[in-house]
Amino acid sequence: MALSGLFLVIFIFVHLAINLTLIYPGKEAFDKAVEFMATNPLIQIMQPILFLGFIFHIGMGIYLEWTNRSKRPVKYVNNNPGAAASWASRNMIWTGLFVLLFLIVHFANYFIPFKTQEIHDHYALVTGLFKNPVYTLLYVLAFISLGIHLSHGFQSAFQSLGTPREKCNKVLVCCGNVIAFIVAFGFSAIAIYFYFN
Repeated sequence: MALSGLFLVIFIFVHLAINLTLIYPGKEAFDKAVEFMATNPLIQIMQPILFLGFIFHIGMGIYLEWTNRSKRPVKYVNNNPGAAASWASRNMIWTGLFVLLFLIVHFANYFIPFKTQEIHDHYALVTGLFKNPVYTLLYVLAFISLGIHLSHGFQSAFQSLGTPREKCNKVLVCCGNVIAFIVAFGFSAIAIYFYFN
């Protein structure tokens, strides 16, 4: 779970870097980046690995949530979950499922047309999607959810891999929050920029 999550964080940052070319330098740079991603043999090998990484991470998340709930079928009489865990950590399954919902919409609106149709203007396809207020709202909410997910998931992944909690916890929490903000703000800003321009 930890390794697949960290692997996906790398993908998210590559994806954000490519999407930022939509704004600057603009259309030509974005179309070149898409062409490179579509024709580079290494990227083509990585695509099914990335897809399997998503499937594994989602499946493990659902399995762990189900296992944790089944261990305690009867709820506590007095429960103060906020005292022991953050809101983000208690709602990882829900933020993850919301991101999954968005991924299904994103696949239907971009990835499937990209793979099945001869699209010459990827810039127009992507920026055109952001003119739809429902899609843009879902996009922004999905990346805010992903940011919340990452704010806990990043430091949790390193703890799962055995990082000493006492020595590294504050640094990992800080790094997780920075990563979460960059992802949520970066992707959301792109969508909002093209919705209003």
